[in-house]
Amino acid sequence: MSAAALEVREVSWAPRKSTQPVLHPTSFEVGAGRILGVVGPNGAGKSTLLRLLYRFQKPTTGTVRINGQDIWAMPAQVAARQVAAVLQEQAAAFGLSVREIVRLGRTPHRAHFAANGAEDEAVVARVLDRLNLNALTARDFGTLSGGERQRVMVARALAQEPQILILDEPTNHLDVRHQLEVVSLIQTLGLTIVVSLHDLNMAIGICDDILVLKDGHPQGFGPPQTLLTDTLVSRTFHVDARRRHLAPCGTAHFSFALPN
Repeated sequence: MSAAALEVREVSWAPRKSTQPVLHPTSFEVGAGRILGVVGPNGAGKSTLLRLLYRFQKPTTGTVRINGQDIWAMPAQVAARQVAAVLQEQAAAFGLSVREIVRLGRTPHRAHFAANGAEDEAVVARVLDRLNLNALTARDFGTLSGGERQRVMVARALAQEPQILILDEPTNHLDVRHQLEVVSLIQTLGLTIVVSLHDLNMAIGICDDILVLKDGHPQGFGPPQTLLTDTLVSRTFHVDARRRHLAPCGTAHFSFALPN
């Protein structure tokens, strides 16, 4: 797997027959191998933006380009080989095993209804090993814990051999240990990653750049060290935010309180 550059230019989205966009024109670039965090309060437009990036919805305006090529100018199967997504909602597995779920990631690489070949099975085996899932391969997906399910869904996405990985709130509903596992995994994948997160301090810790959204409008884009000021965070989240630097590493950390 290799990483790709992502370029988003003036993308917006509104439901049909609606004059009010859910996402207003938004632009940013993510260099190959970098991690972009998308943050903002509920209803900010984070999930809508991600759906545009993995080609679930077509932008009302603007373009999404991977290595300079518009994703809507390429066949859907080709796009699925370049962009994979792990969503908050996990579809019913209908009795499928972990291995069978991960095999689904090879679908974009198969011709029509062809069965998995030796190369496909080799990719699946590598991904299962990388995510420490070998002991669970025969387990029914529905019997797994939340953390285990999340690892399986990431494995399915990696089996697509994408260049860009989209993660929608990957730590949501996970306990602290499984949150740390997911964060550690994100940092070692070597792909271009766009991840939406509720935890601002987690975003600071793992992301190279941050995009802040509020009410469908971009509020700022850039490195977290310079972008995330007390004023911006307080205004975006309607809280009293105070940024501190933790000794001895100097890592930034926000504390929050309700405004007076």
